[in-house]
Amino acid sequence: MELLQHNRCFEGEQRIYRFNSQVLKGDSRFGVYLPPQALEGEACPALFYLAGLTCTEETFAIKAHAQRLAAQLGLILIMPDTSPRGDQVAQGDHWDIGQGAGFYINATQAPWAEHYQMESFIADELYTLVLQQFPIQQHRVGIFGHSMGGHGALTLAFKYPEKFKSVSAFAPICAPSQCPWGEKAFSNYLGNDQTVWKQHDATALVSEKGALFNEILIDQGLQDQFYAQLHPAAFQQACTQVGQELTLREHVGYDHGYYFIQSFIDDHLQFHAVQLES
Repeated sequence: MELLQHNRCFEGEQRIYRFNSQVLKGDSRFGVYLPPQALEGEACPALFYLAGLTCTEETFAIKAHAQRLAAQLGLILIMPDTSPRGDQVAQGDHWDIGQGAGFYINATQAPWAEHYQMESFIADELYTLVLQQFPIQQHRVGIFGHSMGGHGALTLAFKYPEKFKSVSAFAPICAPSQCPWGEKAFSNYLGNDQTVWKQHDATALVSEKGALFNEILIDQGLQDQFYAQLHPAAFQQACTQVGQELTLREHVGYDHGYYFIQSFIDDHLQFHAVQLES
């Protein structure tokens, strides 16, 4: 790993690293916030944060204002990029496909399959790397995300419950098989077989796998300009049917952006701290 940037922050450090990813077949960057406890060598719980469309490994670090409470709670924050990058990596014709829009799945279709292996990158390669390199308590790792990253957090949590012990999301794409964003991404990356799409759809996964977590927390703004694409009610119904405890909080006046995330980030960090302790 190459350390590209490090900044003192609430007595911890916000860092950006670059390494050569064997899974993505090229250089990849990720951010990590190390609270003061970790800098002193104490093993800490960790949270993966998956960002949304067009974002990078820096977006959450700069915009979410999570480091203050993460320092108090002793939480390590891991912030991967949203896709493979580079001149050799296929790019789409719009902001919702291609670079910046990896959707946290393993693509099977050309030209995407060569580099767009974001599920394996997050759940295997990066997961293993950060546990080796940082003082993370192995059985106290959670995951959360926003929008496309909320979709990624929910789906990866239900696919890899042995790795992720807690999960939450901000305005997640809950049923990508049923919305334009998901339909475009899945048809490009996975082909047209919609039975394959279901393997990457949080609503379908909870229906298939049942209740795996003590509780899931989702926050959703009611003035979200993308609300029609997100389908939180479908996910809530699926959770109810299988007995998965879900707290879905809908907030009047809030939209899809990072001012919304800032407003409720403390609740999510505290939620994960409690879930990872239990």
